[in-house]
Amino acid sequence: MLRPMSSARKSPGALWRPLSAKVARPRRSVATDDNPALQAIWHVVCAIPPGQVSTYGAVARAAGLPGRARQAGFALKVAPSELHLPWHRVVGAGGRIAFPSSSREYREQARRLRAEGVTVQHGRVSATAMTDLEQ
Repeated sequence: MLRPMSSARKSPGALWRPLSAKVARPRRSVATDDNPALQAIWHVVCAIPPGQVSTYGAVARAAGLPGRARQAGFALKVAPSELHLPWHRVVGAGGRIAFPSSSREYREQARRLRAEGVTVQHGRVSATAMTDLEQ
């Protein structure tokens, strides 16, 4: 399958390239050490007690970032491993594990939650494990 390229080149054959061709894009650098939003999210995640879970949206609200659930997920993704964040205590809306059920991350999160006594059935945690993060 082919897709159009930039029309900067005038050669008819040069206007199309194979889908498999990779386009080099510059990588964004994330300055995590001095980002107050990320640090606020990490602080909130550390405050979730063992055996309890919260949602990405609740973590963002507790960090003073309402409506930024995706930023909470991003903060956990880029967190330095030295922080040893309890990332497994953060789940998606409705208490569901956000990773695909066939992924290694899904199995690891379910395993860690069960080790803390949280009931996980069909990719969802029990409602009794949900905690309120109002600060």
